[in-house]
Amino acid sequence: MLIHPEVAEALAARRPVVALESTIISHGLPRPDNLRIAREIEGAVRAGGAVPATIAVVDGQPRVGLDDAALERIALDPAVVKVSVRDLAAIGGYGGVGATTVASTAHIAARSGIRIFATGGIGGVHRDARDTWDESSDLTTLSRTPVLVVCAGVKSILDVGATLERLESLNVGVLGYRTDRFPGFYLRDSGHPLFWVAPTPQFVANVLRAQEALGTAFYGLVLANPIDPSAELDRDLHDHTLQAGLAAASASGVRGKDVTPFLLDFFHRETHGASLAANVALVRSNAYLAAEVATAYSAG
Repeated sequence: MLIHPEVAEALAARRPVVALESTIISHGLPRPDNLRIAREIEGAVRAGGAVPATIAVVDGQPRVGLDDAALERIALDPAVVKVSVRDLAAIGGYGGVGATTVASTAHIAARSGIRIFATGGIGGVHRDARDTWDESSDLTTLSRTPVLVVCAGVKSILDVGATLERLESLNVGVLGYRTDRFPGFYLRDSGHPLFWVAPTPQFVANVLRAQEALGTAFYGLVLANPIDPSAELDRDLHDHTLQAGLAAASASGVRGKDVTPFLLDFFHRETHGASLAANVALVRSNAYLAAEVATAYSAG
């Protein structure tokens, strides 16, 4: 791995560092705005007091922290592929360029000594999993990777209830940040309750330390941070667009890892950009909160 000098220096000095995934840049946001937004997300981490470490694979080499040229390449090169943990060795062999998912970001972050990372929403159990067995590798990776993922829940295109059940079975703890309702990405409330509520970043940092003391730090944690009320998508618009998008994906034969980018693009078009604005707002919020948690954790 190649660790950016700023990130390496911060890690060596035990200063706060927040990992960021790169799939949202390459596949989750439209070009060319994605490059600007990627820099804004890194800026949110800095505003929260931490060093951003955007993770990607460039010419076969995992990079932890990207310089301007690498970030621009991930954002603007249409040849960039989506890379999960199972793909890391292959893309390394090919010397290719890849954007990391939640799973591969978590894996590389943990190997680099980064405990906390921020994203939009984690993957989960797909709605047709009873027939397809389609479940994101984010879940199993989090079950054996010592990271805290700050997110706005799981994407609402998934089976949220089944995803929470799988997280429980895999011993991945879920905390609601100042909420006892599991957020639904574009929506503040997915309709599912949460038991553990984290009132402050310091509380979350204490949970991380308790994990280490108890010997359970090899399991991941999810900090579910609901989107700000001012940025939340209208629920009726969301529900209508989701049903239309799922029908369009089925009719077009879109399956597997292609479903999420298809539906995100569908939401963007059908909501006339409202979903994109919500997506950007929640990622910025998660990046800032992750930095606050990392700052509290490094101070302990």
